[in-house]
Amino acid sequence: MTKRSNKKKTDSAVDTTSSLRQSTINFRNTIRSSLSQYLSRRPHRSFRYTRRRDYVRSLSLPGYWSFTFSVIRVLLSNKKLFLGLLLFYVTLGAVFVGLSSQGTYAQLSSLLDDTSGGVLEGGWGSFGQAGLLLLSGISGSFSPQLTDAQQIYSALILLLTWLTAVWLLRVILAGKKPRLRDGLYNAGGPIVATGIVFLLVLVQLLPAAIGVIIFSSAMTTNLFETGFIAMMISIVVGLLIVASLYWVVSGMLAMIVVTLPGMYPWRAIRTAGDMAIGRRIRILLRILWMLLIGFISWIVVLLPVIVLTRSLEKVLPFIQSVPIVPVFMACMSSLVVVWSATYMYVLYRKIVEDDAKPA
Repeated sequence: MTKRSNKKKTDSAVDTTSSLRQSTINFRNTIRSSLSQYLSRRPHRSFRYTRRRDYVRSLSLPGYWSFTFSVIRVLLSNKKLFLGLLLFYVTLGAVFVGLSSQGTYAQLSSLLDDTSGGVLEGGWGSFGQAGLLLLSGISGSFSPQLTDAQQIYSALILLLTWLTAVWLLRVILAGKKPRLRDGLYNAGGPIVATGIVFLLVLVQLLPAAIGVIIFSSAMTTNLFETGFIAMMISIVVGLLIVASLYWVVSGMLAMIVVTLPGMYPWRAIRTAGDMAIGRRIRILLRILWMLLIGFISWIVVLLPVIVLTRSLEKVLPFIQSVPIVPVFMACMSSLVVVWSATYMYVLYRKIVEDDAKPA
């Protein structure tokens, strides 16, 4: 009996060792296969010169203004649909997150009137005061301190607005006429995968945030008075910002790719990275243009609203208690999300249509 039991133990040990060896071999083969596939998709090598003919990929895009107007035409041709989307999520945000504080806005407006000292008077002075209030609103001075639950609701509403806009655009550009109800019911499927990619985008922006912190700290501690230290800090901050810009291009494309049916986050990130190779700077410039148009839209819409509201408050004092500016700020926030989703989706379609091989 003892010999049999010892033989069984020996056989089991041999089987365990052989299974471990096989698992190790399979793992190595998987790593080698993944690496070879990666190298075939990314032909560039570190510290090796790549000729221009080998890394430039075709990407036929209209001019900046022409492409912008094409995106605007997509929105305007379906204005009822996207207006309903905008109003729905603005209402949802007002209920679960809340609007900017009207009391804080009124206090800042009154304080600005009392402390201007005649410097900001007249027509241009009104626009100057409105501009200061607008900058305060953009920086978050009007927003109350959000609870943990409100922050979660805000992130969910942001993701759902993005997903619904992308779902509606996919159906519209396929030649169909969707309903807003269909988008609200069907767009939330990839919310977990989209949330993971969104967190990745935030991580990609982390080096730039660190660079801004380093720069502001150096400014407050007078480190820029020394030429060599100022040069080194500028180089480090510049490299951190460049790294974030380099990574965020594929992250923004992955926010669209991940909405495809059956798409997983890591696969979406890998696919978006392959799409951006050889085109990264051109795509980055388009993304920066998109952000610039969104910022200009904030100014064009909110600046006259603030000027008009401040003028009406002098004639009708009860206007001070009506949250006109906070409501417009909430609408513009949702509008910028819809605009960004539309712009990125149309840009994604243009990149997909150009099926050039990775460079």
